Amino acid sequence: MERLLDKLVERHELDKEEIICLLQHLTAERKDRLFHLAVQTRKLHYGESVFLRGLIEFSSFCKQDCLYCGLRRSNPSAERYRLTEEEILESAEAGYSLGYRSFVLQSGEDYYFTEARLIRIVKSMKLRFPEAAITLSIGERSEAFYRALFDAGADRYLLRHETASRSLYQSLHPGMSYDHRVSCLHTLKDIGYQVGAGFMVGLPGQTCEHLAEDLLFLKELQPEMIGIGPFIPHSATPLKDARGGTVEDTLVMIAMARLLVPEALIPATTAMGTLDPVGREKALGAGCNVVMPILSPLGVRRKYALYENKICMGDEASLCRSCLEMRIAAAGYRIDLSRGDHCSFTGRAGGEPRR
Repeated sequence: MERLLDKLVERHELDKEEIICLLQHLTAERKDRLFHLAVQTRKLHYGESVFLRGLIEFSSFCKQDCLYCGLRRSNPSAERYRLTEEEILESAEAGYSLGYRSFVLQSGEDYYFTEARLIRIVKSMKLRFPEAAITLSIGERSEAFYRALFDAGADRYLLRHETASRSLYQSLHPGMSYDHRVSCLHTLKDIGYQVGAGFMVGLPGQTCEHLAEDLLFLKELQPEMIGIGPFIPHSATPLKDARGGTVEDTLVMIAMARLLVPEALIPATTAMGTLDPVGREKALGAGCNVVMPILSPLGVRRKYALYENKICMGDEASLCRSCLEMRIAAAGYRIDLSRGDHCSFTGRAGGEPRR
């Protein structure tokens, strides 16, 4: 096992059998070493910086019916909302005044927000905040749509692959195609976005083999961002009685991803903080270097319920920023309010430089 850890940190690669073997034989001491190696690798590329992204969850409508998600279209108890274009810009303005220079626009797959509407929003944000980076996280769309939004000024796109197992993916995503999901990710990279992929830990039926496939998928794709979080059952979904993922298992996957894709930007997710009061701090101690505080209006935050009992639903943006700064400092890191681009990024053609 020590040989496998050495290979992982020195060459940033393992094959599927080696990953499975390592996962099945992780003692407490080996986990500690794994986390330490992940943090040291993160520091090589990003130092002590933890980048903040202001998250604006602008619509809870979704056309998809994913079995694990509280926003699934078949959930009659979901409270639906859409922010107006002005509300989105006001949320960004509040974040900008607090120093944020990176914004994430996230929603369910809501086709009310057409290409034209989203182009208008992105262009308005770029006009008001020209030095800020804009990330979209709005699901599967066409290549023409992705290109149009990139041309409008969007910098990044988050589209978690959820699981790299075709059979597991199909069982959890009725009416959706695994091949199309993967095709979207490659299209986004070809266009020039900084791309985010990722998966959930603890899904029903998930095995060490599935997790190894997820890690190898990320290794092959080389996304600029990797989102990994625990599966948290929602009471209004078909998986309400399933056992959820754990913080500990998720930390292992975060650290493995950091060592396999060493330059990635990896968020300490809100889901980690929901399961454990210091879950985000633990994630920073396993190789994460991004935190995404919510900037959405207080009145709609609880309605964006991918899972239940989400933290920070009642905190004003300024209070959340102060709290995070203290937490990050106490964990031994420092917040960085720059765009926080991938360390290899040198700027878009005709666009703004990295910092």
